[in-house]
Amino acid sequence: MTTITVPTTDVAAPPVSASTRRLLLAGAWAGPFFFASAGIQMATREGFDITRHPISQLATGGPGWVQIATFIVAGMGILALAAGVARTLTTGTGRRALPILLTIFGLGLIASGAFPMDPEHGFPVGTPDGPVAQMSWHSMVHSAAAVVAFTAAAIAAIVLAVRHLRRRSLLPAIFNAVVALVLLLPTAPAHMSIQIALTGVVAFGWASALAVSLRRAA
Repeated sequence: MTTITVPTTDVAAPPVSASTRRLLLAGAWAGPFFFASAGIQMATREGFDITRHPISQLATGGPGWVQIATFIVAGMGILALAAGVARTLTTGTGRRALPILLTIFGLGLIASGAFPMDPEHGFPVGTPDGPVAQMSWHSMVHSAAAVVAFTAAAIAAIVLAVRHLRRRSLLPAIFNAVVALVLLLPTAPAHMSIQIALTGVVAFGWASALAVSLRRAA
């Protein structure tokens, strides 16, 4: 059986230190950790419905601290990836921009956890059904942080696509371009919570692919 992998970098990097490999490993595990934690919460928290409630709403209510911590830990994993990228991609297109964009992505996730959204649409249990009457300041910060985080990830994917095009690596270029396109799609109100979840899967999956690819190349 032949295994086909989709690399996100085609640069043969020199051997890197053990600490750099650990940074990349932390970046690779940020996404799986986030969705493992969120998945357990979605399955165990009464009243949560992914078709009505975005994952971020798990940060509300008594057990909300678990999702808050999940955002922060995942964000720290992306910051570790940014540091690992800065150490391994030292030449070529994006060598300066990529670590900055990944840092913004990670900080946006941390801010999304530190400033949770408002309870609404009947979650947590006991919350009135329907949208909140007036969005709180911390909910507005949460929304802005999430937009900034995923926009930064999309721009980083575009930078990688350009990097690969210049090196005539077509498959990785297409992969990164598709990721950017998905992350930049406007949100459809009718399926907002599901689309946000899928956007998170794509963004974290892309980050994990980048981390694993760089770690293997190193």
